[in-house]
Amino acid sequence: MHQGRERPSAGASAARDGAGHVVALDVGGTDVKAAIVAADHTVIHRVRRPTRREHGVESVLATITATAADLAAECRRQTGRAPLAAGVVVPGIVDERTGRAVFSANLGWRDLPLRDLLTQQLDLPVALGHDVRAGGIAEGRLGAARGVDEFVFVALGTGVAAAHVVGGRAQRGAHGGQGELGHLVIRRWGPRCGCGNVGCLETYASADAIARQYMRTAGTLSDPRTDISAEQVSRLALADDPVAGAVWSQAVAALADGLVACVTLYDPALIVIGGGLARSGPALFDPLRAALADRLTFQPHPEVVAAELGSEAGCRGAALLAQDLITSAAWHPAAEATA
Repeated sequence: MHQGRERPSAGASAARDGAGHVVALDVGGTDVKAAIVAADHTVIHRVRRPTRREHGVESVLATITATAADLAAECRRQTGRAPLAAGVVVPGIVDERTGRAVFSANLGWRDLPLRDLLTQQLDLPVALGHDVRAGGIAEGRLGAARGVDEFVFVALGTGVAAAHVVGGRAQRGAHGGQGELGHLVIRRWGPRCGCGNVGCLETYASADAIARQYMRTAGTLSDPRTDISAEQVSRLALADDPVAGAVWSQAVAALADGLVACVTLYDPALIVIGGGLARSGPALFDPLRAALADRLTFQPHPEVVAAELGSEAGCRGAALLAQDLITSAAWHPAAEATA
């Protein structure tokens, strides 16, 4: 576990003197990113813990609950007050209205009443959201899409997902499934995906898929000593490694195909790329912009930019959901009780 606190700033010191702190958790396929966030959006404490999805749903739930409880205790220690609410965002299909995590191929759950479970365990009001939709909201309010009325946020990490943000609100769809870009079939003959289909974008352009394809092509997939990350593949591609170059080009082409669908359907002014792969910088953005331009015909060409909040977008979005819950009619004032 990696745990640390930012060096206090003047804003952080002021935030500690007031109320309105929330606990925020971004539950990913690899780890849980969590934080205590003040009313002015200052992050005063961060933690990061492995999700341990390989141990099953109960283990993931235990990690979420323990992390949130630890942060609530830390909030009381640092500020003298309990947090007012918790925001938790997860991948997959999420029904925010009923508080259910409907489906996640990466975490293995189906139709889980996650909001109610966490509310009971934490004794706090809980806002449940979709990780990428929350990340899109955060980029719109705090990051690269500030001032842009309509944009698409795409997160490239363990999976691939998107958020269509209009007027500060991330569209959710009739059943909470809007934005599952990673499960858009782009190669009908492609690999089988965790969702059960074949040829999904996620099987080509996610970080896991890129690393796995490189090791498979290089003939090292079964050798644990040759474990590699997608970022390393991008660096090898820049260094003219032929295997890495082929794998990286395939991933960029697949991602461009997926983004063409987004542009055609939504006509966004801006596409914000976040997640771990966005750290590849020009190795990703230069060929991606070129590939997208080659594929668009009548459609206006949106600007493609890197996310400003990086890997924190989901967690910052979770905090915004919790803060919105506090100001909504759904919030119960009893949540203000102090330790």
